[in-house]
Amino acid sequence: MAETGRMRAQRPGPVPDGERALAPDLARGAMLLLIAVANAAGLFLGAAPGVERDPEGAERVFNLLMITLVHARTYPLFALMFGYGLVQLARRLDAATGSPAAARAVLLRRNAWLLVFGLVHAALLFAGDVLGAYGVAGIVFTLLLLHRSDRVYRIVLWYWGFSAVYVAVLFGLAVRGLAAGSGERAPLPLLGSDSDAAQDYLSSAAARMSEWPLHTLYMSGFVLVVWLGAWAARRRVLEEPAEHVRLLRTAAAGGLAIGIAGGLPMGLYAAGWLDADAGTAALLKQLYQVSGMFGGVGYAALFGLAALALEGRRQGVALQALTALGRRSLSGYLLQSAAWLVLVAPYLLALGERSSSPALASLGWAVAVWLATLAAAYAMQRRSLRGPAEVLLRRLSYRRR
Repeated sequence: MAETGRMRAQRPGPVPDGERALAPDLARGAMLLLIAVANAAGLFLGAAPGVERDPEGAERVFNLLMITLVHARTYPLFALMFGYGLVQLARRLDAATGSPAAARAVLLRRNAWLLVFGLVHAALLFAGDVLGAYGVAGIVFTLLLLHRSDRVYRIVLWYWGFSAVYVAVLFGLAVRGLAAGSGERAPLPLLGSDSDAAQDYLSSAAARMSEWPLHTLYMSGFVLVVWLGAWAARRRVLEEPAEHVRLLRTAAAGGLAIGIAGGLPMGLYAAGWLDADAGTAALLKQLYQVSGMFGGVGYAALFGLAALALEGRRQGVALQALTALGRRSLSGYLLQSAAWLVLVAPYLLALGERSSSPALASLGWAVAVWLATLAAAYAMQRRSLRGPAEVLLRRLSYRRR
């Protein structure tokens, strides 16, 4: 009871703007643009990954860029920043309460509520929800990895090393399959969604609830990406980028190189510039998916270097808006889903069905929706208002009215 009272008395508030590190907020704000592009493509085109099945002209370039730079690369970045944030919050809770047990209790409660947020988000708006998966990953991380030694955290580096070798093996197998190809072209290995095709809201909600559990279970595997983000946070890599320039440069160059190289064969195949039989096509898809997590690391490191270059400079409106959105990333993510429901659902505007090129239309609307959330976040920042989803999650996590 005494410990509980102490936690209530010293509960940490939101980090003051002057004390916030630029890189994490910058990464989260920019990350939402990539997520908007990925989700809009999947919904407008009714496929996962979101690419045009029979591309022509500019759609070929669209497919190539989506596979090599966006799909399977954005959510690992999201997971990495989620793990980074977990350690940041745990550090503040430890300092405020002096009790690792109290900090663990808050984190478990917060991630359990995040799982609930994901359930509600999926039921109301979007079956491709990731909040539930990150809630599960956060609970697993808090129970098994929080407050462990550096030796335990270094295990994740071995996992990533083995993963890099696995990507190289897959790349070799894919090249061999392409070289020995029979000349036939298999259809793109794409998946559809019943919830996206439903003709009324209640049917779509029922379909989303049947799809969400399996999707959440699959996405929970990103706990290994969360673990790497936590490792980076323990070393304050993004909060003190000047102290980790070599690491950031290596991660940016290596991560993006692996991510792009691993996605390029599938991208060329999706663009129609490369033929593959069914077996090789499956290999190409596996290669692009596994290499995607390295692309997420590369993006995170790139934002760290960008923050270092911007340090000490006067922040213009664009940078202020971007970091404002990063501070309200949960609200921005949920607002995007509401926009997709209105814009794409067959029983509402159905813009994907009405467009002569759903792929290019998805790109335009993704940028438009992201810019709208950017403007809203900047307006809230100017008025010192926090994101509504962040406020609600905080109140539930701390059991505060």
